[in-house]
Amino acid sequence: MKVKVNRDSCIGCGACAMICDEVFEIDDEGISTVKNEDVAEDKKQEVQDAVDSCPTGAIEVEE
Repeated sequence: MKVKVNRDSCIGCGACAMICDEVFEIDDEGISTVKNEDVAEDKKQEVQDAVDSCPTGAIEVEE
């Protein structure tokens, strides 16, 4: 699974980083960024929860 954040859509609410801080973080500009786009198997559900919680749909997942 690969994950990325569309920075143009992200409003920096931080939900993704709160749900899965091993994959997402908020950068100096206040926008979410992906620490590592290749997600470990044991983090897939947390990433999906982050995707579902994103109010702008800025997180994209590729299997």
